[in-house]
Amino acid sequence: MKTNGARFLESLGIPFELREYEVDPDDLAATTVARKIGMPAEQVFKTLLTTGGPGSYVFAVIPGDAELDFKKLARAAGLRKAEMVPLKDVQPLTGYIRGGVTVFGAKKSFPVFVDETAILFDRISVSAGTRGTQLILSPDDYLRAAGALEAPVETADLTKDTNTAEHQERPAC
Repeated sequence: MKTNGARFLESLGIPFELREYEVDPDDLAATTVARKIGMPAEQVFKTLLTTGGPGSYVFAVIPGDAELDFKKLARAAGLRKAEMVPLKDVQPLTGYIRGGVTVFGAKKSFPVFVDETAILFDRISVSAGTRGTQLILSPDDYLRAAGALEAPVETADLTKDTNTAEHQERPAC
């Protein structure tokens, strides 16, 4: 099925693969999507719409098996704070419903912050703009396409550390 996201990538001449899967409306988790499309969860990126206050919106694109660190996002985006946009506001702002949000073809272009791990992979998966369809493309092509939206695009560390002891500096011997 052609989606707005797919049409947008085609208009830029960016190669991609569409991969469809069976949707369970009670389980829209990115880890479930990853299993259904046969990709590791860390390569299936979820697109979250966040806010830094009235009229201030930012897309955060993070691995499906990770949790967004709002403080890291706020720092990267130059905001005092960041939080999720209320679910009731997502569709009016983006044109997409939960489980189908993508930066491509959204009603408005908002700044896009992509977790820095995206560039570690040959291919990543993002929503195509509808539940049940994913776009699979190279991270470089994703960033290039996002940059064509005429909104700032940056990569940054956006996820919560899963094992804080692992990320602490060890004293010198």
